[in-house]
Amino acid sequence: MAEQLSRPRARIGADIGGTFTDVVLETATARHSTKILTTYDAPERALLEGVALLLDEVGLTPADVDLVVHGTTLATNALIERRGVPTALLTTEGFRDVLALGSESRFDQYDIAMEKPAPLVPRKLRLGVAERMAATGEVLLPLDEAAVREAAARFRAEGIRAVAVAFLHAYANPAHEQQAARILAEEMPGVSLSLSSEVSPEMREYERFSTTVANAYVQPIVDAYLRRLETRLAEMGFACPLYLMLSSGGLTTVDIAARFPVRLVESGPAGGAIFAASVAAECGAGEVLALDVGGTTAKICLINQFRPQTSQVFEVGRAHRFRKGSGLPLRIPVVEMVEIGAGGGSIASVDRAGRLAVGPHSAGSEPGPAAYGRGGTRPTVTDADIVLGRIDPARFAGGKVSLDPTASATALAGLGIWDGAATTLAVGVSEIVDETMASAARVHAVEQGMTLEDRSLIAFGGAAPLHAVRFAEKLGIGRVIVPAGAGVGSAVGFLRAPVSYEVARSHHLLLSDGADLAALDALLGAMAAQAQDLVAKGAPGAAQNERRVALGRYAGQGFEIPFDLPAGPLPGVAELRGLFEAAYRMQYGNQALDLPVELLTFRVAVAAQVWQGQGASAPLADRWIMPTAWREVIDPQDGLALRFAVVAREDMAPGDAVRGPVLVTERETTTVVSPRFDARMDANRTLVCTRRPEEPRA
Repeated sequence: MAEQLSRPRARIGADIGGTFTDVVLETATARHSTKILTTYDAPERALLEGVALLLDEVGLTPADVDLVVHGTTLATNALIERRGVPTALLTTEGFRDVLALGSESRFDQYDIAMEKPAPLVPRKLRLGVAERMAATGEVLLPLDEAAVREAAARFRAEGIRAVAVAFLHAYANPAHEQQAARILAEEMPGVSLSLSSEVSPEMREYERFSTTVANAYVQPIVDAYLRRLETRLAEMGFACPLYLMLSSGGLTTVDIAARFPVRLVESGPAGGAIFAASVAAECGAGEVLALDVGGTTAKICLINQFRPQTSQVFEVGRAHRFRKGSGLPLRIPVVEMVEIGAGGGSIASVDRAGRLAVGPHSAGSEPGPAAYGRGGTRPTVTDADIVLGRIDPARFAGGKVSLDPTASATALAGLGIWDGAATTLAVGVSEIVDETMASAARVHAVEQGMTLEDRSLIAFGGAAPLHAVRFAEKLGIGRVIVPAGAGVGSAVGFLRAPVSYEVARSHHLLLSDGADLAALDALLGAMAAQAQDLVAKGAPGAAQNERRVALGRYAGQGFEIPFDLPAGPLPGVAELRGLFEAAYRMQYGNQALDLPVELLTFRVAVAAQVWQGQGASAPLADRWIMPTAWREVIDPQDGLALRFAVVAREDMAPGDAVRGPVLVTERETTTVVSPRFDARMDANRTLVCTRRPEEPRA
């Protein structure tokens, strides 16, 4: 008994990515991690393999684990690859074509052959029934129950497994959707039902319909996967809770995730943003650019005052990868970020004009880069990094993946340009991918009205530390932070995320002397109670934080801006208008209009923090160390081979500093420090790379 009490308790985070599945095990005193190639046929297999490996490595059993947190791309991949279940849409008569018409905007005004992504539900499976709600929630036309039963019969004949129910103005009054759901459940036992009044109870029917259909399309698949994972974990002896990472940066229970799988779409990148925000707090970096580069994509996120930027709309499956408006809109709370096809597995090719190009297609884990020896023959960014000398083939992925440098050089030379010089091509691949990421960061910052030069860069993901310093040089950033566990940053972020839930409602309120603030107070209270109840189920007894947000606009404008509301009773109309105008000035400058203000949508987010980080620590005096190992590495700025020092990160102690050029190696990644930067380890064992004062900005 005494031995059992003395055993350390552990928590596990697992992130399934496009190339690697990252698993992290944390105890009160240590962190252990591993990277396993993702198993596409059964994603949980690599996850469970990594969990078992770490438990064996640490000498613990499943009974010693208090928490498992998981992020998955299953919903995202099913939407992008159109691998969902047969799905139908039941909607208000006359509105079956909302999914096809969309907002009638063109993402490319000059392409006469422009094609938008096809709706997830074909027209013959989008049926309308007689019913009508007013925007105020008043019943204008009762629901035709006989028509619902006729639609159910057609759906049964088509083998439908999921039905999305999305009626006009159901966000104002869900009664007809709930009535239709009861009939469908009677007529189609076992069918999966998604109601727009539950999935996305907000105005703008195209986004609401699209989100509800997407939820229905993947719900049976995600539900089956999560139940299968629960069963496998129980069979292994786990008795702890299993939480899922949400796209908003919070955690939720399996039951809620299985009910609303559309909220899992960006779960992995959201975990990375939470990780970066926690690192920013530990380093005292208030303005941060986060760079997460994995095997398939790179993600860029702006973090201000330790809080990632968030959004309420996300597009998945874009027909044109970087064109806003070319994908399926999902109205869900999500961390605001830019995703680029520039990961370690991004494939290098030659375009029709004979130019070198990189991405957006990735070799993934099957077959993977040429160096993996798994059948891949096309060169990737990882192959370029190997040829440049940045990666030690013997230590890649902790030694679990053997690399063949000759295969990398052969694949690059096979591109057939620049006289087939593998090293020259490797420099080209590296510079293209770094400039692609830098360009995306510049555009994103401009769109947000922000600058980058004075920010710190936090780099994580398996490939980010390899490219972060060069990326920073291109942006004029002088401080690069590579935290401990950077190679598995998203999985670590899962363990730092709060159990949370956000409730949204559309409710029109004109800020005038006659505004019914009491009704709004009651609505916000009901929303808070719903979110608090869901959070309490995931974190019973934990203290909860609440945030209330209103989305308002000047009357006549097309879109709203968010601003925070006080958590207690609402202030008066004048105070609410002042809060709106302050947010308006912050976003658009000093302009304030003498027009009525209307509020349209409200959000209440409740969170129960499960991880308590430490604040910024006092700076340490530099203790310069002398490296004992060296490697020839090509510096892409001038294309010359230089003598880089090689330092194992685990051999560095807080306060240690080393001059660039240097490679700081660790189990899951390598930090490449250019000749223009130095690297220091702070009190939290975070690697901080800083540009030398005498070095000009690139």
